[in-house]
Amino acid sequence: MPNPERLLVIRSAYQRDWSVADVHELTKIDTWFLENIRRIALFERWIGEASFPCGDELLREAKRLGFGDRQLGDLWDVSEGEVADLRKRYGIHPAVRMVDTCAAEFAAETPYFYLTYDEACESRSSNMRKVMILGSGPNRIGQGIEFDYCCVHAAMELKNLGIETIMVNCNPETVSTDFDVSDRLYFEPVTFEHVMGIVEKERPDGVVVQFGGQTPLKLLRMLDTAGVNILGTGVESVDRAEDRKRCSELLAGIGIRHPASTFALSVDEGMEAARALGFPLLLRPPYVLGGMDMELVYDEDELSRSLVKAVLTSDGRPLMLDRFIESATEVDVDAVCDGENVIVAGIMEHVEEAGIHSGDSCCVLPPVSLEDEIVERIEEATVRIARELQVVGMLNVQYAIKDDTVFCIEINPRASRTVPFVSKATGVPWVKVAMKAIMGMTLDTQTIKNAPAGFVSVKAPVLPFDRFPGVDSLLGPEMHATGEVMGIAPSFGEAFVKAQIASGFRMADEGKIFVSVANRFKRESVFPAKALAQMGYELVATSGTAKVFRSHGIPVRVVPKVSTGDTQIINLIENGEITLVINTPVGKKSVEDEKAIRLAASRRKVPCVTTMAGFHTLVLGLEGFKGRKFGVAPLQSYMGACGDVVQEKGVVGGARHLASSLPHMLPSGRGESRCDSKESL
Repeated sequence: MPNPERLLVIRSAYQRDWSVADVHELTKIDTWFLENIRRIALFERWIGEASFPCGDELLREAKRLGFGDRQLGDLWDVSEGEVADLRKRYGIHPAVRMVDTCAAEFAAETPYFYLTYDEACESRSSNMRKVMILGSGPNRIGQGIEFDYCCVHAAMELKNLGIETIMVNCNPETVSTDFDVSDRLYFEPVTFEHVMGIVEKERPDGVVVQFGGQTPLKLLRMLDTAGVNILGTGVESVDRAEDRKRCSELLAGIGIRHPASTFALSVDEGMEAARALGFPLLLRPPYVLGGMDMELVYDEDELSRSLVKAVLTSDGRPLMLDRFIESATEVDVDAVCDGENVIVAGIMEHVEEAGIHSGDSCCVLPPVSLEDEIVERIEEATVRIARELQVVGMLNVQYAIKDDTVFCIEINPRASRTVPFVSKATGVPWVKVAMKAIMGMTLDTQTIKNAPAGFVSVKAPVLPFDRFPGVDSLLGPEMHATGEVMGIAPSFGEAFVKAQIASGFRMADEGKIFVSVANRFKRESVFPAKALAQMGYELVATSGTAKVFRSHGIPVRVVPKVSTGDTQIINLIENGEITLVINTPVGKKSVEDEKAIRLAASRRKVPCVTTMAGFHTLVLGLEGFKGRKFGVAPLQSYMGACGDVVQEKGVVGGARHLASSLPHMLPSGRGESRCDSKESL
């Protein structure tokens, strides 16, 4: 059966002396491909049997067959650098080959290039001032098209500045790999060996790593050590933010609160530290992509299992254990800095509580429930962080607000996945602003257009659970979303419902809604449940939830818990009688017991809400707009009334965000709807 590991299984079969005919009989893959795979697989076995340093011809043939320096190092139990040094001593260097996009009919203005260990070299390097942009590599959960957007806008701005652009990426399904986006495009993996091979051929004036997400950021230290000129935020600053322990020390040094935390390098250290800190805890490895291996744990058994995996992927860096702040509001902030002046581009309030990965959360800009004083404190903290790190370019900071206390929970000294959303919501191409700052143009010399007030923007994730049978739809610290959508409207409720519809959420006007919430959420669930009943929906609930509903006069049908062995609720979902599932388990036992309900909902494509905040917000949107038709308008119509905003020197340092003049759209009605064409930032 084809699956992601199939190629590795074929390789393993060849290394166990299977024949091409045997593999073809099972896979039906063309024997031409199978013979080439066999050649590589057998050569890998021969390499493993050789000692290091090997001979010239063996290494040259290994490179011709595509073995990377790091891969060879693993086979010989030496470092990637030792293999690279041996290769260079033998004079084995990659050559540049060109793909002619015009098939030699006439001179191609938009060829693209790749590296190969061959004799002929077709490099077209020029003597112009040039900058290399590292893309995000393959689109995957946690890192996708949002970073491609950033890379494309960075390339566009470099062209505007008259600088030659070199794009390095390996995904043909992205805009950054369109042939006319950059002056030269290299289809290569975003790895140290491939990037250095291109650097040695092209000799760029500098390399930009902050627009491709976490993948290029991991190469920063190695590229800097190799003498590559890194443009934008410096290597030390990035490490101070990405290394959990150094980041904690940084925040303490500038007086910004962060959750109580501790650090560990091993499973035993982690268990001991956790006992002192107390549960629940958030386990946070360093330099992670999409919250990978980040887990919220409630007891020692869960923590022990999580630590084993996290220690293996932490690359010897300390793991952070945060005391998790329950029932907190999470906030994402994107900012641009030139090393001194700071502009807070947007403050996004998450709909879901802290603990859900930012890529899986709905968020709203401007914030709809944060007091002005809290917003100001968030802005001031962001400015302090940006200046302390001497950020040049983009910065993303995440906060948690609990009982009017602002905690900083994460710093990303790079563009974040929210940048496209903030840019569209504010009408400002923030990547272009950041790219100018990276190239030496201070923020107080730039002119920025300010979006008009009077509307709210909501970002919602696109969750793919119906495409992955057996994958639990419960949201948590590790990201699941494969995309995002945006809704814009005069009010928060309408914008939220638009975003939900765009994400594929289908809500029937009538029918049964199943509600099962953890004990701590039962009182909170009364208001939205009563609103659903008043809208004509029939409620179905397990005994504990139903008891609370009935005590408040809400009619409800009782079904047994799945943990009792009864499948009544599963059957109702499978038969199409349930139109919405509300399921908010807490703790490992509850999560496992009710997993079957969420899986059934995914199979039948029934919307499934797994957070109380999401439940409340959905009901708020339905209550305000059920039966109404939404107004639809192009994005440009929202931005059409904005005028130029000329920044005054010294004012940007105060960092008022562009959206701060937008009205807060909850019933309190704070703020005015206005757009001053000459308003200073």
